Order: sequence, then C-alpha cells, then structure tokens
Amino acid sequence: MRRLLATLAAAAAALGGLTAAAPTAAAADSGTFHVLTYNVAGLPESLSSAPTPRESSTTTIGGRLGPYDIVHVQEDFNYHAYLYAADSHPYRTPTSGGAGIGSGLNTLSGLPYDTDDFERVHWNSCQYDSGDCLTPKGFTFMRERLAEGVYVDFYNLHTNAGTNDGDLASRADNLNQLTDFIKTHSAGNAVVVMGDTNTRYTRSGDTIAEFAATNGLTDAWVQLIRGGTPPAKGSDALVCDENAITNTCEVVDKILYRGSKLVSLNATSYNNEHATFLTDDGLMLSDHDPITASFTWSRNSAFQLSDQFGGPHGDYYNDIDSVPAGARATSIQLSSGSRVDRIGVTLSNGTTLAHGGTGGTASSLTLGSGEYVSGAQLCQGVKDGHTRIFYAKFTTNLGHTLTGGTSTSDCVTRTAPSGWQIAGFHGRSGDEVDKIGFIYTKR
Repeated sequence: MRRLLATLAAAAAALGGLTAAAPTAAAADSGTFHVLTYNVAGLPESLSSAPTPRESSTTTIGGRLGPYDIVHVQEDFNYHAYLYAADSHPYRTPTSGGAGIGSGLNTLSGLPYDTDDFERVHWNSCQYDSGDCLTPKGFTFMRERLAEGVYVDFYNLHTNAGTNDGDLASRADNLNQLTDFIKTHSAGNAVVVMGDTNTRYTRSGDTIAEFAATNGLTDAWVQLIRGGTPPAKGSDALVCDENAITNTCEVVDKILYRGSKLVSLNATSYNNEHATFLTDDGLMLSDHDPITASFTWSRNSAFQLSDQFGGPHGDYYNDIDSVPAGARATSIQLSSGSRVDRIGVTLSNGTTLAHGGTGGTASSLTLGSGEYVSGAQLCQGVKDGHTRIFYAKFTTNLGHTLTGGTSTSDCVTRTAPSGWQIAGFHGRSGDEVDKIGFIYTKR
C-alpha cells in the first residue's frame, strides 16, 4: 500500500504541484470502468494454434487495448515484450516468465493497484494429458483502487483445459481452490473474476455455475445476454460461428462479479470484441476472442474507508459487514509492546471487533456520551523482514488519546472526514498488526 500511495503522490505532484499542506480530496462516490479479458495465445509460434504470426499479432493486440481500463490477459508467455511495447496503460504487472516458467497471467490497468498485496497462485491440480502441467497455470489476485478507500478485488485465472474425466476433476479443483482463496482474501469486498475458465455452462461436468453461486458472483453474459438464466447443464453447446460472431454464443472466457456492503457494482454492457481484434485480412489475432464488459459503481453513502497503511503480511480482515450504519465506538483497545500486537473497538451495540495476536500489554479508552474517535496516527517499521505497525495513537473529539507501541520516522495521520467517526478496521494481521485502514460512519 505504501508503494501505491507513493506512486499516486508522485503522479499528483508532477501534474499539479502537490504540497504537504494540500487538503485531502473528498472520496469519489461513484464512477464507471471498462474491462477486457483476452487469451493472447502467447505460446511459441511452433506450438500456437492461433492463425496469425505471434510477434506481429501480439504487437497489434497491445496497440488496441487502450480503450479498456482494466485488461486481463492469459497465455502472455513468449511475446510479452511485444504486448507491453505497444500498450500505454500506466499500471502493469511484471511478467512471471515465458512458457514452461510463468503462468501467462498479466494485468494492464489504467487504475492503480496495491502492488504490496498482489499475488500469483499456482493450481494444486493439473492434468498432463492436456498439457496443463507443462507451465504453472493458476490465478492472480490484486486490489484495484477506484477512489480513496474504494477497492475492488480482481482475479485473473486460467484453469485446466480438456474434457476427459481427469480434466473435469482438475478444473473443478481449480475453481474450488479459488473459492477458498476468495473466502480468506476477499471477505466483505467487491470482486471481479475474469479470464479463461475453460468452462461451459452447457457441459455436464463443469462447475462454473456452482462456483458463481458459492461466491455470490453474477456472470455478465448471463445477466445481460441471457436475461439472468444460464444455459442448462447437458444442453447443446452454444458454439460460436467465427464467421458470424454474436453475443448469444457461449465462450469459455468469462467475466463474473459481485458488489459489497461498501461498493455496489453493476454490469451495464457485455460484448464479444471479435470484430475489433482482427487483422486487415479479417483473421483472428489470437485463437480466443476478447470479451469486454462495462461497469458502474457507487459507494454506500453510510460508510467511507481510508486507505490502508502497513505491510503485506498476515491474514486479511475487513469489519465492514459487522459495522452498522451510524455505529459509534464506545471503547478503543490496544495491546502493544515495542510494536502494536492487537487493536480493537467496541461499538454502541455491544459488538467488539479485534485483530492481531495475544501479546503485548493491554490498554483501553472508554468514550463518554457524545464522544467519538476522530482520528489516528500510525507508524510502521520492519521486524524480521516484515513491515508491521509499530505505533498507534487514537484521538477523540474531546482530545482524549490512547497510544501504544514505538514511534518511527515512517508515520501517517488519518482524520475522519467532517461529520464522520472511526468505527471499525480493515487490513492485515497475524501475531501482530501488519496493516490498518479505518471504517468511518456518519455521526
């Protein structure tokens, strides 16, 4: 998160002469973004099933990605440099390597993402007979920043291919693995999952419908083209005619999403971008068609979240689902020694929300009638190679404070916006507190 904020600050300074005394801008309440998922067929030319030369086609693909805010690519292997050389998105994931080494999964984005929390994960299961074990396929996880404190968790995936029993079992295991990850990393968060799923709703052995239902995801194609009803399992495949592509055919490349208590998401358009990604001779630039969707988003007016501060370690936590609108803290708790071991808040409804370990010396501050937590100072440092929260100081509107830990030279101050108060947390923690952001409610 620190690197993300540093990037934003540097960009703002370059554009507008940002100074340390500049006031914090109000968080945006709504907006739009446009996404694209595209398997770019980046296997070596001799192995590729794409109908066009890979170097020139990948260069052409890169030059046509500009209109899309967030692009997920799969099989971005041996021609990665050509793709990026022709693209102008400011935020792009570094390659994990060519075929046989990397996963082929990359993201090109016009929106900043939290580089600290970015992860690449390999599948636990693969099938040699479909060639899926020849390179470490899997998924990526990243937090795209729509506005201050407004994030959407994006997952890029490429599951195992093939249709024999082993392939189907392996692919189902892939989706189950991703489900487990979403539960631990994206609880309470808005989510977009898009990529090459190698699944069809019509295929009896595929579990894409179950995956969507388990994670509360809506398929943009099912919603906007199918009227909310997916094709029935076991029904005839809705195969695309590459000479007459329409949105009614089913492709294995999919875009699924969900909103959250904080962020409402709605897909407003869906399209197979076949016609946009052809050569001058009308040939496909890859062996897959790119799929796009447009989204609107809005922030719940009862809540605001601060950006997080700290390091990319520990388990994820987000109190948003446990904090009622208008909730007020009646007590703040800290356990600390040389660093902050644990943070907690008790709300007016009696709910206590706490994160961290069991070490340190416990202290607390009980708030009086009409008193609320108005701000906090946080300092971070490095312990055993991990960036952690070393110091926290909470301040109320009446000037009362609760402090713990050891101050460092790397600190931030978070102040609740006018008319708001601190009532919960989001971030990461383990035996100690690694990262903290604040949930604000209206007073």
